[in-house]
Amino acid sequence: MSTLHPEPRIANLVDKLSLRDSVSPEEIAVLETILETPYTVPAGADIVREHTRPQHSTLLISGFSARYTTLEDGGRQITEINVAGDFIDLHSLLMKQMDHGVVALTDCVAAQAPHARLIEVTESHPHLTRLLWLDTIIDAAIHRQWLVAMGRRSGLGHLAHLVCELYLRLQAAGQADDLTFELPLTQTMLGDALGLSTVHVSRLISELRNEGVIAWSGGRIQILDWRRLTEIAEFDPTYLRLQSEPV
Repeated sequence: MSTLHPEPRIANLVDKLSLRDSVSPEEIAVLETILETPYTVPAGADIVREHTRPQHSTLLISGFSARYTTLEDGGRQITEINVAGDFIDLHSLLMKQMDHGVVALTDCVAAQAPHARLIEVTESHPHLTRLLWLDTIIDAAIHRQWLVAMGRRSGLGHLAHLVCELYLRLQAAGQADDLTFELPLTQTMLGDALGLSTVHVSRLISELRNEGVIAWSGGRIQILDWRRLTEIAEFDPTYLRLQSEPV
């Protein structure tokens, strides 16, 4: 890991990338220069709208956002929750037209990296390109796990899996430790992510509490029994690629 201290706007991203491979001072400088001025997005507003053709990719600096698809009846399915340090639509560089949207679940701060600058990175900094490519591959792995959870896990297992995943992703980005993290999302938002009603989500949270697995108060979660939580979730963190392996 580099001994340099990156700008706060990319600190979480550098923490996450450095967990998987070293990030050089030059690469940190590149990440700092490709981003435009940060801006705020209020909770409930789209950061990226469905079916648009973005000319930039967006880095989430603070807050929580979510990828989503809207159904014809107005229903919404969340397909991934984003945390600070995530490039929420890096794939739009090659995908061009978005087949989904990204909404701010909480008040967020974000910054845009124009696609023209990202293309320059792919041409001049191959190692950094591979690190960012790995990030998009991990995104795809997260989607696969969500698909498995939606189709085959029990509601309790699905919620437990989400808690395990978010804790490790936040920890990787330097935002969680000691089995405790902030998750200021409503039960309606969690229901959109889990494909469950708000009432069902409330019952599942109570069940995890009653089993002594977690303490969940307001927007703060403390995991009291990691081993039991991973058993309920059948959680295997392999897909998050948390180990250091040079790319």
